[in-house]
Parts: sequence; C-alpha cells; structure tokens
Amino acid sequence: MLVIESWVINDDSLVPTSSEMVLEALRSRIDSGQLETWLISSSGRSLAFATNTERAMVMLLDEEGDPGEHAVDPGCEGSSDGFVLSNGQHDEYPDQDTVPIREAFRLVEHIVGTGSWPADASWVADR
Repeated sequence: MLVIESWVINDDSLVPTSSEMVLEALRSRIDSGQLETWLISSSGRSLAFATNTERAMVMLLDEEGDPGEHAVDPGCEGSSDGFVLSNGQHDEYPDQDTVPIREAFRLVEHIVGTGSWPADASWVADR
C-alpha cells in the first residue's frame, strides 16, 4: 500500500498543502514579505524554502537536527544576499548553493507531490 505524505506550512494552519496549491501559497507569502517558509510532512520531514525573490535555498531534512540535503546550481559563481529569515537574520549564500526562483518553485512542487527530488534536479546531501 502506497502512503503519500501530506505537507502543511509550519506557521500557517493544519490544512494540508497540495502540490497544486503550494506555489500559490509561496507566492502569497513572498508578496507579503515572508521570504522564509517551512513545510512539515506527515512523516516528520521538513522542507525549507528561503528566497531573496530572485534565487532560493531549498532544503529537505529527514528529521529535526538532520543536516539534510539542498538544491544546488553547479558551476554558478558569486553570491547573493537579501535572504531575510523569519527571525530577522539577513543571509548571503553562494549562488552555487541556491537556485533561480523558478527552479526552486519546480523543486518544491515536485517534492510536495512525490516526496522526493525530481530526477533531473541537482542537489547535495549535507549529512
């Protein structure tokens, strides 16, 4: 029997967010100035999305305290700032450790829908 995880936005509500609705929710949060979003799955995994509106850090963690895995943009040089976290912290990340926001949306939508990275995604394990 195949059991599919359900995901909720951690600080939103207990209503599951489907892959069809997650991008609308992320865009709405970005429009309201919330550049960091955490989704929690029914199996206890976490999916983090932090953006500066041009690039995004996408991380998938198996459990609390897990270093997890994150999307990468191999060969990309430079760094980007403007990643404002919910605690007010302003971060700058190497561009190779973030992806263009359109790609980040695709990754989040796929993970929420299937539970895993798309086959053609570039990501690294931080474990």
